[in-house]
Amino acid sequence: MSPNDSLSKHLRLDAEHAKALAHLGIKTVSDLLYHLPARYEDISAIQAVGNVTVSRDAVVYGKISGLKTRKSWKSKRPTAEGYIEDGTAKMKIIWFNQPYLAKMLREGAYVKLAGKVAGTAEKPYLANPEIEIVPLPDVALPFGSMGRRDESGQKTGKGNIGSGTLFPIYPETKGITSKWIYHTVQKLFRAGVLDALEDPLPPEMRERYNLPELKTALVWIHAPKKATHTEAARKRFAFEEVFYIQLAKQQERAEVHKAESYEFATDKAHIAKFTSRFSFRFTAAQERAIDVILADFKKGSPMSRLLEGDVGSGKTAVAATTAYAVATSRPDKTKDWGNLQVAYMAPTEILARQHFLSFIEFFGHLPIQIGLITGSGCMKFPSKVSPTEPTTISRAQLLPWVKNGEIPILIGTHALIAQSVEWKHLAYVIIDEQHRFGTRQRRALAQKNHKENGEKNVASENGRMPHLLSMTATPIPRTLALTIYGDLDLTLLDEMPKGRKPIKTSVVTAPKRSGMYKEIEVELKAGRQAYVICPRIDEPDPEKLTAMIAKSVKEEAVCLKKDIFQDWNIAILHSKMTPKEKDSVMQKFKDHEIDILVATSVVEVGVNVPNATVILIEGAERFGLAQLHQLRGRVIRSNHQAYCYAYTDSRSKKTLSRLKALTTAKNGFELAEYDLAFRGSGELYGGKQWGLTDLGMEAIKNPRMVAAARTEAQTLISEDPTLSDHPAIAKRVSTISHLLHFE
Repeated sequence: MSPNDSLSKHLRLDAEHAKALAHLGIKTVSDLLYHLPARYEDISAIQAVGNVTVSRDAVVYGKISGLKTRKSWKSKRPTAEGYIEDGTAKMKIIWFNQPYLAKMLREGAYVKLAGKVAGTAEKPYLANPEIEIVPLPDVALPFGSMGRRDESGQKTGKGNIGSGTLFPIYPETKGITSKWIYHTVQKLFRAGVLDALEDPLPPEMRERYNLPELKTALVWIHAPKKATHTEAARKRFAFEEVFYIQLAKQQERAEVHKAESYEFATDKAHIAKFTSRFSFRFTAAQERAIDVILADFKKGSPMSRLLEGDVGSGKTAVAATTAYAVATSRPDKTKDWGNLQVAYMAPTEILARQHFLSFIEFFGHLPIQIGLITGSGCMKFPSKVSPTEPTTISRAQLLPWVKNGEIPILIGTHALIAQSVEWKHLAYVIIDEQHRFGTRQRRALAQKNHKENGEKNVASENGRMPHLLSMTATPIPRTLALTIYGDLDLTLLDEMPKGRKPIKTSVVTAPKRSGMYKEIEVELKAGRQAYVICPRIDEPDPEKLTAMIAKSVKEEAVCLKKDIFQDWNIAILHSKMTPKEKDSVMQKFKDHEIDILVATSVVEVGVNVPNATVILIEGAERFGLAQLHQLRGRVIRSNHQAYCYAYTDSRSKKTLSRLKALTTAKNGFELAEYDLAFRGSGELYGGKQWGLTDLGMEAIKNPRMVAAARTEAQTLISEDPTLSDHPAIAKRVSTISHLLHFE
């Protein structure tokens, strides 16, 4: 059996099962082996139903039956009840005031229950237990009379690879249960699939970091006999994932560095003419960032740099200054005419338009034309009719001016990537909030001077690759940045402009809500404005009970106007509105025609209203700390004192402790590290956003592991750039690379 074989070749899979497996990304034997458990159930911690003690807490596992609803005879409270049995005894379960549970649970399902035992020694029952449907394999419990069962359902006393008290719980999908995955993996083991595996990691590398070989690691992670097995196996696969990502990134980095770029120098006096016109003094961090970028422009290879800084730290000013250096430079040292071009890409139309207006303010005194291209239209500055104002133009008018180099700076959204947008001398690409773009999109924009097949673009005279600056205000732990952005050099803006007052942040619970509203009204009466952020746009379906506590934009705006802020103008903003509607609302908010803007997290990125000094975030526990930090950054755009209220109905100590970090962390970097250390990497970001598995995210909590994987990758790529001497590693890098190129 080969790991590359299709699962269908060895298993009798119908079309429905094959489709469900494909949904999990499983098509081959290897895919299933690398579909690793999300967690483990420790059966040794579970009590036998026959051994529970009245008035004490108990955790039991077994089959549920006899589900029904009734009203209690004394209080008439609606009640759900049933029974749980595990082979040692059968015990009653009662859920008071939760009759819906009897309909939600499936008769005959295996569940884990945790709660207090009530009743008498003769007739104990479990009162209001927490319930978890646990798709464990049929196993012999430690007190064991349920017995292990074979695939035909018959009890068997035989052990197998999976004997022990730790049992894997796998990510599931409709039609594919964790138990099915467990049994299928064991079946593959028994069929000898491990014998056909080649370990891609060299023995000396495994020895350096005390990693088990591949065969051992797979057995230990899928069928551990003790906790140390899972720890060692997870360490191996975590290291591997980061190592392969680093290899892919180092290959990209090496490939980019081989390309030719625009090489030019800009003296400090020239830059000072531009920066002296700003109304604020640049921080030392901004000056360092500008210096390192200008130094990169002097090199013959393309710059690839990530600029990371808190909201309000001045990333836009750095981008504008370096864009000025490019737009005032010549494409050829021997010519004194023509100019290099800059592409500035933003994630939303609102932000693209905002940057367009900011650049007009920065460049308005210079003979430099600036263009704007979005899905809803194009603009150009200056207008021939009014030299101090922008004008709306057609796409057909704009594109020829970009192609012949008349427009040195073009700002836009994804529209910048469109095939119809061609350049004469695209030398510098700036991408704002770059984590919102896939690697493919970044590469498409960064290679605008190249055809996909590597030939020169007909719109480019020389096909040189532009310099790339990615910018983000998202707090990213350094280990994650070094992993995901291993192809980029990292520059931090770790200072805030002088005069900016720290945001006063409060975590608010129900008893303090009325006092919070009074404090907000004080700011409104002082002439300021406020954001109210809600997790939802509309009211949820009443049947979806879990969503009912999440406030919605539409309903909250009505309630605030009716009951709290009757004398103030309130409007809404959310992602389902058209770009024109969003722009109209934001313009009115900027012009102070609106006092309170009730919105979803659509305002998270880049929206700039200096007079807004208050933000109330409803359901704060539903947002990650990084997102909460970005949201409150909306109110640090001026020297006025700013306030953030993070409201939660949760009484969980863990939740309140996590939210309290917002009030103690000095900056976003510290907050990100806190979230990584105390909240958990899986909760912090998630694979969908970054292209990492949960195990890979777990790896970034270990700086030494990330540093080791990075060093090994750099060494290997320097010795074998194409990995031709390491085919097994090359294959794994190819397999994992698709995770890095998500859209």
